[in-house]
Order: sequence, then structure tokens, then C-alpha cells
Amino acid sequence: MGLAPNDFLVRLLDAPGPSGFETEAARVWRAEAERIAGAGAGAVHVDVVGNSWAGFHGRSGPRVLLAGHIDEIGVMATYVDDQGFVFIDGIGGWDPQVLVGQRIRFLTRCGPLLGVVGRKPIHLIKPEERDKAVKLSDLWVDVAARDRADVERRGLRVGDPGIVDSAVVELGESVIAARSVDNRVGAYVVLEVLRELAGDSSSAADVVAVATAQEEIAFHGGGARPLAYQLDPRLAIAVDVTFSSDVPDVEKKQVGDHRLGGGPVLSRGSSTNAAMFERLVEIASREGIPYSVQATPRASSTDADAIYLQRGGIATALISIPNRYMHSPHQMIDLRDLHGAVRLIAGFCRSLTETDEFIPR
Repeated sequence: MGLAPNDFLVRLLDAPGPSGFETEAARVWRAEAERIAGAGAGAVHVDVVGNSWAGFHGRSGPRVLLAGHIDEIGVMATYVDDQGFVFIDGIGGWDPQVLVGQRIRFLTRCGPLLGVVGRKPIHLIKPEERDKAVKLSDLWVDVAARDRADVERRGLRVGDPGIVDSAVVELGESVIAARSVDNRVGAYVVLEVLRELAGDSSSAADVVAVATAQEEIAFHGGGARPLAYQLDPRLAIAVDVTFSSDVPDVEKKQVGDHRLGGGPVLSRGSSTNAAMFERLVEIASREGIPYSVQATPRASSTDADAIYLQRGGIATALISIPNRYMHSPHQMIDLRDLHGAVRLIAGFCRSLTETDEFIPR
């Protein structure tokens, strides 16, 4: 992977896929997985939850599940008034302030329907209310309809999802911004690891790359939970994003010191396996891959929480990509961190042997 975003990454980031409605983004991921299958990866699958996965068989080594969730936060149409204004609620966690004035693309049975998030103009807001945080209930989406019937004729129904209508932008040699960074980039990384390993006959491990569904709306992992139960791996690595603390007013004492271009972030504690962490640190040091460490004394709020207690327990690691402006229309990452995560995970998979144990003793 070079320092410019490749075509697959751009298509994946631009495809709509809010939680519970990941179909279009998942199709992009599976189409690329099918191409990799021709280079040695196995069949590509999808389940009833919306999880997609592909893998290949190594030389009788342990099965390793690589999970990146493919869903993104979005909105849902909850009500259309008589004038044709569409009211919304969040799919996943939004700061409503960042939605004001944004374009929304509703995903309807008749195709995309564009609108603009509206709010009462500042001139008409009472002075005592101007400093109050806006709520989602204060907002609506204006699709330029004449009335409710006009909205219905154009295909919008209550329960239709929507996304912010923004595309990937390049902001420097290796920095991009996109609305779906959390966590389309995790799904990207795990498939790129599979691409790197698919033609490698030296790998002992069975590696399965998964684009999981519904992580943003589940407290303990959505699609990752049933999939981990179904695939029953011995080891798992969840790939997600975490807060980049190299911006004003972010407290490093709270979130750690993680920077764009500083490499992948290795979590320690909570749902992660200590021996896997040490192996990853060893590989990163040997390969010259920069990294930082994040303490997760409680739940990690990622797919790792859903995976590690499945069946008889699954040794699990969590690797994250530093992300500025999480859960906003323009989340920012450095492509070098994606590249480092791919190299690190591929190196870990290559290091595995049939006799490896990650049991704390």
C-alpha cells in the first residue's frame, strides 16, 4: 500500500453502511475478497446478521479471526410531518452539533434521497438559548418536498437509514478524511492482511478476515458475537479506531498519547490477552513498526469485548488506528498507520506455530 489511498479503500469508505444496513459496503468488501480468493484465499461468505468473511487454510496451525466492523454511524427517519420535513434519530452515537447544515443521503427503496439538516437560524434563536447544545430532536431534514405525500412518492419511509453525504478527501501526502473511518478502515486492514498472506505457503495459521456488522449499536459487539461462536477460533485480533490525542484540548492522561502517523495502537488490559500483546510488541520492535500502547482497564467498547468470552474463551488482541474527530462527518487518519497495522498483523500470523499457547500460567 502506498501513501495515496487506493481504489478499494476509497470505494469502501464512500459506500454507505450504517449499522443494520451495511449491505452496500459489505458488497464492496466481499467483491474485493472474491478477487483475493483467486490468489489463494478461500470462499467468501455472508450470514443472516450481515457479517462477511473469507479465509485460507495454513499448515494445521491455529485458527485466527481478524475482525473489523464495517458499519458506520448514521441517522434514521422517524417521522415526516404534513409539510414534508423529515425528523431523525441517530444510528449510533452522534454529537448533534456536527450535523447542523450537513447533507443527508437517505437510503430508500427508490434509491438515494438527498436532504439538508435544518435548524432555526441563529437570528431567530432567543439569546438565552444560543449557548445551549443542540439536540437531535431540534433538527430536521429538508428534502425540498411539498408535503408528506410528496416525500412518500419519492420513496422515503419511516425507518429508512441515512448517512452524511460526504466523500473521501486527501489532506496531505498520507492523510485522508472520511465519514466512515470508524470503522471501515478496520474492515480494510483485515482484508489487506488476508491479501498479503493468501499466497504465503509458509504460514501455519488458518486466517479468517471478517467484516462484522452492527458494532456501533451494540454494547458488547453486534455481529462479532455470533460469528465468533460460529467460527470458533483459537485466537482473534479486533481492529478498530481510537482517539488520536495530538489535537488541542484532548487530555493525554485520560486517553494516552496516540498520534496520526505514530503507528497502530496496542491495547493492554480488559478483554485482551497478555501473551498476544507481548508477541505483538516483539514483532513490532523487530520489524521497526512504530506503535503506542493504550490502557483498557474496563471494557474496550469494540468487537474484542464480544469475542474473548465466546465458547471456552478466545485469546484476543485489540489493535486500533489513531483517529481524529471520531463520530463526525470528517474523521481523519494517516495511511501509514493502516500500513503498519497490516504489517504487524501479518507478521503475527506468520509467527504462529501449531504448538503456540496463549494461556496465562
